[in-house]
This record gives sequence, C-alpha cells and structure tokens, in this order.
Amino acid sequence: MSTPARSERLVLVSLALLTTVTAIVSSLGAPLVPAIAAQYDVALGDAQWALTAALLCGAVTTPLVGRLGSGRLRRPVILGGLLVVMAGTALSALPLGFAVLVAGRAMQGVGMALVPLAIATARDAIAPDRLASAVALLSVTTVAGAGLGYPVTAVVADLGGLPLAYALGTVLTSLTLVMAWRYVPGRPGEEPAHVDVVGAGLVGAGMVATLLAVSQGESWGWASPRTLVVGALGLLVLGGWLAWSLRTPRPLVDLRLAVRPGLAGPNLVAFAAGIGMYTLLTLVVVVVQAEPHDGFGLGLPVAVAGLMLVPYSLMSVAGSRLAQSVSRRWGTGLLLPTGCGLFLAATLLLAVRHDHLAELIAWMALGGLGSGFTFSSLAVLMVPHVPRSETGSAVAFNQVLRYLGFSVGSSLSIALSEIYGDGERGFRGSLLTLSSVWVAAAIGTSLLARRTSPTIPT
Repeated sequence: MSTPARSERLVLVSLALLTTVTAIVSSLGAPLVPAIAAQYDVALGDAQWALTAALLCGAVTTPLVGRLGSGRLRRPVILGGLLVVMAGTALSALPLGFAVLVAGRAMQGVGMALVPLAIATARDAIAPDRLASAVALLSVTTVAGAGLGYPVTAVVADLGGLPLAYALGTVLTSLTLVMAWRYVPGRPGEEPAHVDVVGAGLVGAGMVATLLAVSQGESWGWASPRTLVVGALGLLVLGGWLAWSLRTPRPLVDLRLAVRPGLAGPNLVAFAAGIGMYTLLTLVVVVVQAEPHDGFGLGLPVAVAGLMLVPYSLMSVAGSRLAQSVSRRWGTGLLLPTGCGLFLAATLLLAVRHDHLAELIAWMALGGLGSGFTFSSLAVLMVPHVPRSETGSAVAFNQVLRYLGFSVGSSLSIALSEIYGDGERGFRGSLLTLSSVWVAAAIGTSLLARRTSPTIPT
C-alpha cells in the first residue's frame, strides 16, 4: 500500500470512528428513558428530555461548529468538540440529580455537530474517485452508530446501572479523541467563517420553547395558557430567526443556499427522516418494555429493547451499499423516494402488527433498509451541487434539519401517545399519524428533483 493511500485510509477510519462514536453517545438517552424515569422519579415525558436535550443541542450547535470549523480552526474545533462530549458523558455518570444528567446529555449533543466537519475533512483529504463512497460511509455510520448504541448501552445499563452506561461513553469518546488528534489533518491558512451569534441565539431559543410546549402539553394541558404562550413564543422566535437570516449578510445558515435546486429535496427528506427515524426508535422501545396489558406490550427488559436496534443498524449499512448499486445502475433519482417508501412501510407495519418479538425485528430491519437508502444518499446528492467553500455550511444545515427532526420525533411520538391514550391506542395512533411525513417527503422530493441544478465543478 502506498503512503498516500495508507494516510487516506487512516484519516477515513478516524473520521468514521468519530461519526460512529458521537452517534452512539447521542443515543445514550433513548433505551434508558424508562430507567431514567424510574431512577430519578420523574414522568416519562420529562425523562424523554435526556434524549431530546442532546438532539436539540446538536441541532443548535451544528451550524455554529460548521462555521467555526470552516477554515484553519477545523482541527481544533473537532478536538474541542470531542472534549466537550467527553466531559458531558463524565458529568452524566455522576449521581448529581436529573438536572445535571440533562445538562450532561446536552453537552454530548455537541458531538452530533462534528459530523459535517468530518464530511468536509473527507472532501479535502480523500481522492475524488473514492470520495462518494467515503461520504456515504460517514453518512450511514451516524445511523449505524445510533443503532449500535442502543443494545450496547442497554446491556451495560442492565449490568451496572446508568452510571456505567455513561462511563462507557466517556471511554469511547476518549479513544476517538486520541485517533482524531493523531490522524485528522488540519486546514492551515484559511480564516474561519463569521459566526452569527444572534442567529444562533434565536434558533436555539425558538426550538427549545417549541419543543417544550410539545413535550409538556399533556401535563400542562394543551389548551392551558402556559402551553399556548410558550408554543406561540417559540414559533414567533423561529419566525424572527428566519427574517434575521434572510436580512443579515452573513447568516448562521444560508437559507437561500438550502433551497437551491439539488439541495431542497435532500433537505426536505432530512427533516422527515429525522422525525420518522426517532418515531420508530422511541416507540419500539416503548412497546418492548411496556408491561402486557389488554394485548399490548411485551414486558421485556431494557437489554432486549436495546437489541431491537441491531437489525436496524445492520440493515442501515446494507441499505447504503444497495443504494450505491441502485445509483450506479439506475441513477440517483430513485434513492430518496425508495428510502421514504421503505420507511413508510416499516412504520405502518409496526402500527398494525406488534404482538410478537419476531414481527418487531422484521419491521425494524425494514426501517433500517430505508434508513440506509436515505441517510447515505443525502450528502452524496448534495455535494456535487455545492461549491467547495460552501460544503460545510450546506451539509451543516442538512444536519440541523435532521437533528431537528430527531428532536421533534422524540418529543412528538410520546406526546401523541399521551393524546391518543395510553397503550395500544396511543401507540398505533402516533405511528399512523407520523407516517404521513413519509408520504409528504416522497412526493416533495420527487417534485423537487425535476428542478435539480447542474453539477458544480469542484
């Protein structure tokens, strides 16, 4: 093996480890939510913030980190981000109360913001003929990592409790930090992009308020003044962020870039896929662990709930490989509609058939196949239509939409279950309602594909 080829491989291994481990760490909340609710004596909807906090922080910090890491500060930002994640996992492992746990989980969400920097680094370090496969690998490892994180952390939590699960996250992040320090290259000479602090504050405050109203609506009362005021305030602030972003010359996220031909479709699907993925992951954990009552719930331990994500993770990787074959043979136009269709089928089947563990495994495998088609294709479809200088910004916004979708799916699936009623009725109603996002995404991306722009030279 030549030295350049070996160097490329070490860089790619380090970047893949970064995207995988940060995804594993970000998933440390999902299968543990019932255990967190029991240990800290909080409601299930409140315990869900152990997951939502990380997803929300990932959504808010992704454009910030993308801007800071757009030039010569890319390597320091990656290393600094991993240090924050490591500190967050260590904080969550300490028995300091529920509020500290959620704060540590929010710090862990910073790791999700490093994914666009990993893809931008790959674009600079990997040869053009191997770039598409490298980007697809990094994209799907974020999904596979989340799937692997569920069973690993669930088993560890069963054996040693919540502190041991988060201590495992500290160890994994430490190893990733060492690999990144050793092999991830810098980008000397280029100044980092301007950081829109006002925009970051607006989008963060708006999303927190909106998701707070959604997640707490059942306990506060959906028609209560507090729910209505907090929800309206959140939407108002998000509207202010949109207006600010369109007016300021150097916004946190270039919204005009986000709706260009070739980018609008992947951005739409990123948001829908985020909602759909975390709807599946959240509710399958619920049905596996729910105590059997009126034919609903399997009453199995958290370790089994975590293992449910193994077929999802494995089929995500298989789906990404299959997507590459489909792309080579029939073109890229089928990738996103196929992924949406597979996800839709998995959601509907889970809603109507969930009485046996084998059924759940089959539906999660089908969802994983759709996940592999979808998430591995997003960056691959976007990169040819983005100037090299805007790669980080474009991918970062796509990640923001994905993470925002994760947050919405995490909060909304539980909230809808409570609205429709506990048990079977709430479970089925949530899945059938949220399956509509896949129909909208498939139609939308098919229409938007007709206005795709020509490839931009790199």
